[in-house]
Amino acid sequence: MSKINWKVRFNAKNKAFIARVFVAVLVPIFVYYGLEVKDLTSWDAVFNLVVKAISNPFVIGTAVVNFINILPDPTTAGFSDSDRALGYEEPHGENTEKQTETDKGE
Repeated sequence: MSKINWKVRFNAKNKAFIARVFVAVLVPIFVYYGLEVKDLTSWDAVFNLVVKAISNPFVIGTAVVNFINILPDPTTAGFSDSDRALGYEEPHGENTEKQTETDKGE
């Protein structure tokens, strides 16, 4: 896991990854307790759910496994990021101004 560009993954510009992390952690909790978002109508309900979830090893385990499942780059063999992705300073996308020579087709 040391060859993952964590700085880019958790960059504020990488909203898709951050949203996937929240979903990956919250879905097992909601499914285990049979909840929907509409069930969390107060901060007390949210706090109670968090306390129940962190005191349940099965829920913690499924949330951790789900989180680990979103980490690998599906375009790279193995668990680490590609050398190209490790060199990124910010998430790469259509609107990224800084392009590598490979991206420019040179």
